[in-house]
Amino acid sequence: MTLTHINPASLHTNPAFSQGVLVTDGSLLLVGGQNGTDKEGQLVSSDLGEQTKQALRNVLAVLAEAGTDASHVARLGVYLAAGADAGAGYASAFDIWGANPAAVTVLTVHSFARPGVLVEIEALALVPETL
Repeated sequence: MTLTHINPASLHTNPAFSQGVLVTDGSLLLVGGQNGTDKEGQLVSSDLGEQTKQALRNVLAVLAEAGTDASHVARLGVYLAAGADAGAGYASAFDIWGANPAAVTVLTVHSFARPGVLVEIEALALVPETL
């Protein structure tokens, strides 16, 4: 399986994300939107940073269950509640996600279906053929 990070010299580069990711040789895992909830479905905090960390832990749990990890994620979709400070989310994300750049889209939304949710994160990942 191969992920090739595409960062044309004509575009801005950033170590936190790739402009594109080419996925070849493997199965594709789509991880549904994860919130900052624990095993019982309770929000872990009213703080964006803490919710972001938990949402990423939840994404990592799905990846692990499928036999892959953050290094094989091609795309992350991050949805933030309108007015949320994206900087707080970014700062806490690196603690959990590490240096695993992916193609990233960050959007703000008016609200989530569940009150109190500040962030939702979805992923597209490559799963090794060894499953």
